[in-house]
Amino acid sequence: MKEYKIVELKLGLRNRVQNFEDLLNQYAREGWIYKEVPQGWNSVIFERDKNR
Repeated sequence: MKEYKIVELKLGLRNRVQNFEDLLNQYAREGWIYKEVPQGWNSVIFERDKNR
């Protein structure tokens, strides 16, 4: 079974690419896998196995 997390992006005006990379790495360390950025880039969807 999978579980999902939706995270609203708050990247700021400076270093947007670095901030986005840091966000992805932070959730990857917790076992989350990037799933999708819905159109408009206001949130990111992550997925992981619920029974890990």
